[in-house]
Amino acid sequence: MAPFLSGGGYSSEAWSYVLALNDYLKDAENPVPDFKLGIDQHGDLESIEFWEGLPQHLRNLAIQLYQTQTQCRMNETIVVCHSEPGAWYPPLFETLPCPPTPTGYDDFMFVIGRTMFETDRLNSQHVKRCNRMNSVWVPTDFHVSTFVQSGVDPAKLVKLVQPIDVNFFDPSRHKPLDIASVGNLVLGPDSNPSNKFVFLSVFKWGFRKGWDVLLKAYLEEFSGDDEVVLYLLTNPYHSTRDFDNKIIQFVQDSNMENPNNGWAPVYVIDTHIAHIDLPQLYKAADAFVLPSRGEGWGRPIVEAMAMSLPVITTNWSGPTEYLTDENSYPLPVDRMSQVMEGPFKGHLWAEPSVGELQALMRHVISNVEEAKSKGKQARKDMITNFSPQIVAGIIAGHIQTILDK
Repeated sequence: MAPFLSGGGYSSEAWSYVLALNDYLKDAENPVPDFKLGIDQHGDLESIEFWEGLPQHLRNLAIQLYQTQTQCRMNETIVVCHSEPGAWYPPLFETLPCPPTPTGYDDFMFVIGRTMFETDRLNSQHVKRCNRMNSVWVPTDFHVSTFVQSGVDPAKLVKLVQPIDVNFFDPSRHKPLDIASVGNLVLGPDSNPSNKFVFLSVFKWGFRKGWDVLLKAYLEEFSGDDEVVLYLLTNPYHSTRDFDNKIIQFVQDSNMENPNNGWAPVYVIDTHIAHIDLPQLYKAADAFVLPSRGEGWGRPIVEAMAMSLPVITTNWSGPTEYLTDENSYPLPVDRMSQVMEGPFKGHLWAEPSVGELQALMRHVISNVEEAKSKGKQARKDMITNFSPQIVAGIIAGHIQTILDK
């Protein structure tokens, strides 16, 4: 049970697990337990736009797997609640309860919470919800550590990395998207991206994603004379869509001086890019950059790595599970800072270094062959460690252990 129809991080991650496991179950050579796979929507609002952007074969599979879950007897069912703990039974907001019963947890064979956090801890209410589960699956060693330190029973915790569809996100199978046709110019001269080094960032608009760090580093390091352009694919997250005005206001408030030869160009893509077109978007870029203050996993990061893009991203939280000096440019952290608002107020997360980000972005455009080499290694690592077949085998092993017990 997950936000399969919602889009966003939890949705993409749930799809990656289900697709991996579904293919694994169809492979007769794999010794897997005798079980059926079913899905149901849970944890977030449905998005018609996201649903219509899915390939037809995924929509057909979703309908098929939704129908399968109605055939399950509760006492023979393993339920995976793939969402943040506030959505678990009883939910703190309007969503289909998980596990899906008015009596809670005891009607099912086994109930698993699959979740993650982007800060250094969990709040006490979420700890209690985790400890009600039979097991809690988290994607990285970082989460195992922070969950235990917050009070989650270590015996319940299982690290389960996230798969990335390396066949779908395969640079050899896609042509570049006409990125110039989808971006809105916010700062700098109108540029032909085919003649420039293209930095791409993909994120929901929010302070955690470090868009302010990215803009400050990019605009202080580059000017209109540099053969470089920055594209931001973003969408609202508890915010309005006027990203152009937000960026212009940020620049005005930051006291950065407009270079004599003008700002380096910044474009915003705020139209919906269908899931099926995402590989083409990555293919249109030369490097991916995301100076986030904290990530559960970092879905766009691993998508970019699977597409052989050199990646610059913060070396803290979820991405530490897969970042190395050989496959990426890990961005150092200056310090930890306190979350100032929202449900995680008082927690800590990272403040990535603006100066180091400037240096890394300059280094990448000055060392293109080195950057391409790191991108190739990144794809190799995604295939070796996080391909669907690898992760599905791990999931099947965990399920077999549950059944054996």
